[in-house]
Amino acid sequence: MNIVIITGLSGGGKTVAMHAFEDMGYYCVDNLPPQLLPKFIELSEQSANVDKVAVVMDIRGGSIIDQLEYLTALPHPVHILFLEASDRTLVARFKESRRSHPLAPEGSVEKGIELERERMSPMRARSDQVLDTTAFTAAQLRQKLFALFALDGSLGKLLNISLVSFGYKFGLPLDADLVFDIRFLPNPFYREELRDFTGLDPAVKSYVMGRTLTSQFLKKTKDLLAFLIPCYIAEGKTQLVIAVGCTGGRHRSVAIAENLGIFFVDLGQNVTVGHRDLDRS
Repeated sequence: MNIVIITGLSGGGKTVAMHAFEDMGYYCVDNLPPQLLPKFIELSEQSANVDKVAVVMDIRGGSIIDQLEYLTALPHPVHILFLEASDRTLVARFKESRRSHPLAPEGSVEKGIELERERMSPMRARSDQVLDTTAFTAAQLRQKLFALFALDGSLGKLLNISLVSFGYKFGLPLDADLVFDIRFLPNPFYREELRDFTGLDPAVKSYVMGRTLTSQFLKKTKDLLAFLIPCYIAEGKTQLVIAVGCTGGRHRSVAIAENLGIFFVDLGQNVTVGHRDLDRS
């Protein structure tokens, strides 16, 4: 079992880090009191489906340094990650979030930061990795953590893509990020021998894909998507819903969504394909 202890200064980026570790498949716990760490590790060891955990422990829960001897004795890989930033950056983050510093709830944020640096310095010195997040956006911090801790090589798969076909007569999918209207393609519905089939059937698929217009559309669309995906990943986007619509959502959109799904698999991306209106008439 791989164990990561996320600690550091308040405002240093621990919440962003915890969400990144969740996306990497770690079982995460926020603000765990240090005295509960042994029990948490014990319970994790007893869980067959837990093979990597990330625990946020900081000044809110008390002294962490007392648990270092326990962590060192564990038969598991343990990595202590310490996040910090410049005083100016930390003050700006507290002002932006409108939260008080945990060590100075009614006083100066700067005084709280000074006191926290002093109290956390022994933990910083014992940490395996110290990251200064002053110049990091949330997306850049996520990418850095994926590069350091993604055990399955998922750095290039930060984006989960959901492809959904739909029929315009049943309305747009509410969660769609990108929508492609393919009602300009010839409609198999008007071919009596194809009407009762769907875009999953070879005859309909051949009819849709056999058009020069379809080939032109797919080439331009795939070029666009190949350009956009790295941009979305760089910006820190984790979910992308792409909707492909035709009139009824049974023929053209289904065939095109399936084709795009294969395209994303070939790119090495995480993708799922669904057909919202396939069984509606």
